[in-house]
Amino acid sequence: MKKRILVKFSGEALAGENGYGIDTKILNFIANEIKELIQNDIEVAIVVGGGNIIRGVSAAADGIISRTSGDYMGMLATVINGVAIQEALEHMGLEARLQSAIDMREIGESFIVRRARRHLEKGRVVIFAGGTGNPYFTTDTAATLRASEIGAEVLIKATKVDGVYDKDPNKFDNAMKLDEITYDEALSDHIKVMDDTAIALAKENGLPIIVCNMFKKGNLLAIAKGDFSKCSIVK
Repeated sequence: MKKRILVKFSGEALAGENGYGIDTKILNFIANEIKELIQNDIEVAIVVGGGNIIRGVSAAADGIISRTSGDYMGMLATVINGVAIQEALEHMGLEARLQSAIDMREIGESFIVRRARRHLEKGRVVIFAGGTGNPYFTTDTAATLRASEIGAEVLIKATKVDGVYDKDPNKFDNAMKLDEITYDEALSDHIKVMDDTAIALAKENGLPIIVCNMFKKGNLLAIAKGDFSKCSIVK
């Protein structure tokens, strides 16, 4: 039986040094990393955030835009990023399908879990966009939900750091990397691996969360093959 994983990319990571928009060099890098996984007979699903375009909480910060509308705007941003990733994967010669939690038939399929599983079985990369389709839930929670629904063995959170730290390594020189922590430790210590809802859902479903640096070539493949030496794991 093939290994099945879900990779969560942040929207901000797609922006590169600009801090906004989409950097096609990063898209190309991501597509190459995903291609390596497919070539090694690993089934891959993707969830991507939308923070490089708009974040619902920020859009609603001054009260002019409601939180509900702000979150829907953020969900639409994830669809834009999903289309970009789909294009990059197809440019690499891979088959990819975009499924949205918000119905957009001209852009992608509606989310249907059985169809998603079938795509994965056929070697297609499935990109889940539109978050959960509901406001007040993050794309971290969407990633945990989709990973649980498709029966992924692990959820890989691909970030800009090489794992989980006890404090922000960009601000504190004495920050310590935590190679392995429990779900309860992540929740009680408020270590920002993912939001609490996502971690609680992962715990309930026994889904390991692996945090790694997405910009280290070969990281995703190494993790998929069981090498966790350059990452942190929450389980």
